[in-house]
Formats: sequence, structure tokens, C-alpha cells
Amino acid sequence: MQLLPNLYMFRFPVGHAYLWRGADGLTLIDSGVPGSAPAIAAGIGSLGHRPADVRRLLLTHHHVDHAGSAAEITTWTDVTVYAHQADTPVLEGHEQVRPPLLTDWEQRLWDEVHGGKPPQPAAPVVVDHRLHDGDVIDLGGEPAVAVAVPGHTAGSVSFHLPRSRVLFTGDTIARLPDGTVILGVFNVDPEQAAESMRRQADLDVEIACFGHGEPLTHGASAPLRAAVTQLGDRRSG
Repeated sequence: MQLLPNLYMFRFPVGHAYLWRGADGLTLIDSGVPGSAPAIAAGIGSLGHRPADVRRLLLTHHHVDHAGSAAEITTWTDVTVYAHQADTPVLEGHEQVRPPLLTDWEQRLWDEVHGGKPPQPAAPVVVDHRLHDGDVIDLGGEPAVAVAVPGHTAGSVSFHLPRSRVLFTGDTIARLPDGTVILGVFNVDPEQAAESMRRQADLDVEIACFGHGEPLTHGASAPLRAAVTQLGDRRSG
């Protein structure tokens, strides 16, 4: 799915990934579940590129539906992997995944998704650049700002392209099938996650790319801010 002349979405049943085409090659944002790499490679080929054209892999967080194919993608070529420093120990296999704090309705959804069992971790991948809030990544002539948005995981990070007004939220924000924008689910720190959602809603965004749900392709700032207002209403109600 093409969102801009140089921005594409890989739509998967669980955990979307995105592709940015820069002047020096390709950047992937997230990698899908394990086994997604062949489909991503095929999509890259359909655009007239090779998997070896991938220069960077930006990971929004360590969960298996976003980092599951990262290790395989790094075998394509000399891919530089970026992730927040707080999620790096899990991505590299040195720490265990921290379980989320679930509401009653999230517990039911968790059981449906995972069959009552914790998900398996992604295959370990070496993180070349451990990101901190405000770090800028050059996507081949397009600056991307790393925005620390903890709460879903300790090291969740979104990527904001201020020049093109694009935001990759990972799982910190989601969109339901009816188009409603919501706070992402399965958070290790729900209060922190809500604050991270507010922070992203303050950014100037035309296109919002979510880890789950269809992207907002125009005027994204308004629905993001409306979702934050609804979040506040629910908390006070």
C-alpha cells in the first residue's frame, strides 16, 4: 500500500511494517512476525529494488509481531538496526519480556490472541544504534526524530518525520476497524502509555502509521488529539 511517493505499508494480519525509500536506499520500520521477511522482500522487489537495498531497520519496540523478522532481515545485507536503549536488552536476548498489566477486557483479548500463553520472544538481533529521546536518524535525506514513548514497553519509541509530517507509532497508538483511534493495548505501564500518547498528539502529523490498524493518510493530528480528549474523558468519568 503506497501512502506517499516514497512511503509504503506492508499490511500483515498482525503487526504492520513500513518502508521508506530514501536517496541512499531503503529504510524498514518494524519487521513483522517471524517468517515475514520473504513477503517483505517480495514487496521490495515489486518496487524495483532488492532486499540488499535496505540500509536501516528501525524497531519501535521488542515485541515479536514487530521485531520477529529483524534477525533474518539483517542477513540480507549490511543493515543497521536502530532501537531504543531500554528495549535493547530484550531484543538482543539478554532479558525476558516484561508482561503487561491487563484490564479485564484486555485479558479476554490477550487470551484470544495468545491462547492464554505468553508470546514467544523474537529471535535475538544485534542493535547497532541504541536510541535516546530526540536522536535524529538520516533516512537518506529525510530526518527522522526518535521520540521516546514508554508505556507499551519500557523502550517503545516512535519515529517522527517532521519534514514530511509522518509519524510511526508502533503499538503506542492503534486504530480500530471502524476507524476509531485508541490508546494501544497490552501496556506494561498504562499511565505512562497514556502520557506517551498525549506527547505524540502534540506533534504536527499529516500521516500516522500504526502497528495495528489502518493508517491515517491525511490530517492525522486532529484525530490523534481527539483520541487524547476521549482518553481524558474516560479517566475522569
